[in-house]
Amino acid sequence: MKISTKGRYALRMLLDLAENRNDGFIALKEIAERQNISKQYLEQIIAIINNSNILRANRGKLGGYMLAKEPSEITVGQVLRITEGNLSAITCLEDKVNKCEMAETCKTLYMWKELNEVISDYLDSVTLQDILNKYQEQQIDNYVI
Repeated sequence: MKISTKGRYALRMLLDLAENRNDGFIALKEIAERQNISKQYLEQIIAIINNSNILRANRGKLGGYMLAKEPSEITVGQVLRITEGNLSAITCLEDKVNKCEMAETCKTLYMWKELNEVISDYLDSVTLQDILNKYQEQQIDNYVI
Protein backbone atom coordinates (compact mmCIF):
# COMPACT_ATOMS: atom_id res chain seq x y z
CA MET A 1 0.00 0.00 0.00
CA LYS A 2 1.28 3.39 -0.97
CA ILE A 3 -0.66 6.53 -0.12
CA SER A 4 -0.90 8.82 -3.13
CA THR A 5 -0.37 12.56 -3.21
CA LYS A 6 -4.14 12.87 -3.48
CA GLY A 7 -4.61 11.13 -0.13
CA ARG A 8 -1.87 13.10 1.60
CA TYR A 9 -3.12 16.44 0.24
CA ALA A 10 -6.70 15.58 1.20
CA LEU A 11 -5.54 15.09 4.78
CA ARG A 12 -3.65 18.39 4.72
CA MET A 13 -6.70 20.19 3.34
CA LEU A 14 -9.01 18.68 5.97
CA LEU A 15 -6.54 19.46 8.74
CA ASP A 16 -6.43 23.06 7.52
CA LEU A 17 -10.23 23.20 7.70
CA ALA A 18 -10.10 21.67 11.18
CA GLU A 19 -7.56 24.25 12.38
CA ASN A 20 -9.64 27.10 10.97
CA ARG A 21 -13.11 25.73 11.74
CA ASN A 22 -14.05 28.76 13.82
CA ASP A 23 -13.67 30.98 10.74
CA GLY A 24 -16.73 29.59 8.97
CA PHE A 25 -16.55 28.60 5.32
CA ILE A 26 -12.99 28.74 3.98
CA ALA A 27 -12.22 29.53 0.34
CA LEU A 28 -10.20 26.90 -1.48
CA LYS A 29 -7.77 29.63 -2.53
CA GLU A 30 -6.89 30.28 1.13
CA ILE A 31 -6.27 26.60 1.83
CA ALA A 32 -4.16 26.30 -1.32
CA GLU A 33 -2.00 29.25 -0.25
CA ARG A 34 -1.55 28.06 3.34
CA GLN A 35 -0.81 24.48 2.31
CA ASN A 36 1.26 25.34 -0.78
CA ILE A 37 -0.94 23.11 -2.95
CA SER A 38 -2.33 24.21 -6.29
CA LYS A 39 -5.97 25.27 -6.18
CA GLN A 40 -6.67 23.15 -9.26
CA TYR A 41 -5.39 20.03 -7.49
CA LEU A 42 -7.50 20.80 -4.43
CA GLU A 43 -10.53 21.16 -6.72
CA GLN A 44 -9.93 17.60 -7.93
CA ILE A 45 -9.73 16.38 -4.33
CA ILE A 46 -12.87 18.33 -3.38
CA ALA A 47 -14.74 16.62 -6.21
CA ILE A 48 -13.95 13.26 -4.61
CA ILE A 49 -14.51 14.23 -0.97
CA ASN A 50 -17.62 16.32 -1.65
CA ASN A 51 -19.65 13.15 -2.20
CA SER A 52 -18.92 12.04 1.37
CA ASN A 53 -20.41 13.36 4.58
CA ILE A 54 -17.15 14.99 5.67
CA LEU A 55 -17.48 18.42 4.01
CA ARG A 56 -20.06 21.16 3.73
CA ALA A 57 -19.91 23.53 0.79
CA ASN A 58 -21.32 27.02 0.38
CA ARG A 59 -21.41 28.90 -2.91
CA GLY A 60 -21.24 32.62 -3.46
CA LYS A 61 -19.14 35.53 -2.31
CA LEU A 62 -18.70 34.15 1.21
CA GLY A 63 -18.57 30.58 -0.03
CA GLY A 64 -16.07 27.90 0.63
CA TYR A 65 -15.78 24.70 2.61
CA MET A 66 -15.99 23.60 6.18
CA LEU A 67 -15.99 20.30 8.01
CA ALA A 68 -19.44 18.75 8.37
CA LYS A 69 -18.32 16.95 11.53
CA GLU A 70 -16.02 17.65 14.43
CA PRO A 71 -12.34 16.83 13.75
CA SER A 72 -12.58 14.17 16.47
CA GLU A 73 -15.22 12.36 14.39
CA ILE A 74 -13.22 12.12 11.15
CA THR A 75 -10.61 9.38 10.95
CA VAL A 76 -7.61 9.11 8.70
CA GLY A 77 -8.98 5.74 7.57
CA GLN A 78 -12.20 7.37 6.35
CA VAL A 79 -10.32 10.02 4.39
CA LEU A 80 -7.90 7.58 2.80
CA ARG A 81 -10.64 5.15 1.81
CA ILE A 82 -12.44 8.03 0.08
CA THR A 83 -9.35 9.24 -1.77
CA GLU A 84 -7.47 5.97 -2.30
CA GLY A 85 -10.42 3.63 -2.68
CA ASN A 86 -8.69 0.80 -0.86
CA LEU A 87 -6.04 0.40 1.83
CA SER A 88 -5.13 -3.20 1.07
CA ALA A 89 -1.47 -4.15 1.25
CA ILE A 90 -1.78 -6.61 -1.65
CA THR A 91 -4.03 -6.74 -4.70
CA CYS A 92 -5.66 -10.10 -3.98
CA LEU A 93 -7.28 -8.62 -0.86
CA GLU A 94 -8.67 -5.50 -2.53
CA ASP A 95 -12.06 -7.08 -3.24
CA LYS A 96 -14.40 -8.70 -0.73
CA VAL A 97 -14.05 -11.98 -2.60
CA ASN A 98 -10.46 -13.08 -3.13
CA LYS A 99 -10.15 -13.94 -6.82
CA CYS A 100 -6.55 -15.13 -6.62
CA GLU A 101 -6.16 -18.67 -7.94
CA MET A 102 -3.63 -19.35 -5.16
CA ALA A 103 -5.90 -18.19 -2.30
CA GLU A 104 -6.79 -21.73 -1.18
CA THR A 105 -3.15 -22.83 -0.91
CA CYS A 106 -1.39 -19.53 -0.14
CA LYS A 107 0.75 -19.94 2.96
CA THR A 108 1.10 -16.19 3.47
CA LEU A 109 -2.51 -15.09 2.96
CA TYR A 110 -3.28 -15.06 6.70
CA MET A 111 -0.31 -12.72 7.27
CA TRP A 112 -1.50 -10.26 4.60
CA LYS A 113 -5.02 -10.32 6.03
CA GLU A 114 -3.68 -9.58 9.50
CA LEU A 115 -1.49 -6.78 8.13
CA ASN A 116 -4.57 -5.24 6.49
CA GLU A 117 -6.40 -5.43 9.83
CA VAL A 118 -3.53 -3.74 11.67
CA ILE A 119 -3.34 -0.96 9.07
CA SER A 120 -7.11 -0.42 9.06
CA ASP A 121 -7.41 -0.53 12.83
CA TYR A 122 -4.63 2.01 13.24
CA LEU A 123 -5.85 4.43 10.57
CA ASP A 124 -9.41 4.14 11.90
CA SER A 125 -8.17 5.00 15.39
CA VAL A 126 -6.45 8.28 14.39
CA THR A 127 -8.70 11.32 14.00
CA LEU A 128 -7.98 14.73 12.57
CA GLN A 129 -8.14 16.05 16.14
CA ASP A 130 -5.51 13.50 17.25
CA ILE A 131 -3.16 14.78 14.54
CA LEU A 132 -3.72 18.40 15.54
CA ASN A 133 -3.20 17.57 19.22
CA LYS A 134 0.02 15.65 18.52
CA TYR A 135 1.35 18.47 16.36
CA GLN A 136 0.58 21.02 19.06
CA GLU A 137 2.35 18.85 21.68
CA GLN A 138 5.43 18.65 19.45
CA GLN A 139 5.43 22.43 19.01
CA ILE A 140 5.29 22.93 22.78
CA ASP A 141 8.10 20.38 23.30
CA ASN A 142 10.25 22.23 20.73
CA TYR A 143 9.78 25.64 22.35
CA VAL A 144 13.10 27.40 22.88
CA ILE A 145 13.74 30.63 24.79
